[in-house]
Amino acid sequence: MAFFKHKIFKPFKNIFVLIITLFVVWMLFFDANSWLIHNELNSDIHDLEAEKEYYQKEIEKDKKALKKLSTEEGLEKFAREEYYMKRDSEEIFIIEYEDSLKTQNND
Repeated sequence: MAFFKHKIFKPFKNIFVLIITLFVVWMLFFDANSWLIHNELNSDIHDLEAEKEYYQKEIEKDKKALKKLSTEEGLEKFAREEYYMKRDSEEIFIIEYEDSLKTQNND
């Protein structure tokens, strides 16, 4: 029992200090609402808030694009640029440069 006579263990002779220490250890690590779980949940909340902010910015971009497409000129511009649509009396020439073409290596 000489081991417990060390000055580090002196405060633990008091039952109240022992109970409070056990309670604090239990609350920090083992309880369902422990500090570790709270820390993990706070991290998740931070990640979700960042994701929410990203999606709100994307929604704003989509609203702007939708607003552009709601006009006749915007819709025509989109159809011409993305789907290469044309009027009956027009011809379209698409110029592709060699470095922009996808090539296949037949090795």
